[in-house]
Amino acid sequence: MAGKWELYTDSSGGYRFRLKAGNGEIIALSSESYTSKSGALNGIDSVRRNADAEIVEG
Repeated sequence: MAGKWELYTDSSGGYRFRLKAGNGEIIALSSESYTSKSGALNGIDSVRRNADAEIVEG
């Protein structure tokens, strides 16, 4: 089963997203809070486009 993006509203009424594995486990923690649903969807799109990034050890 494929993973999925979960879009939800937080306790202050903002929109957030997180990535869940096919088994329902959260694999990418919650995003920042967006004031609009479209802003959160743009955030998901940005993460998807930039996911092929270099690994840097800190």
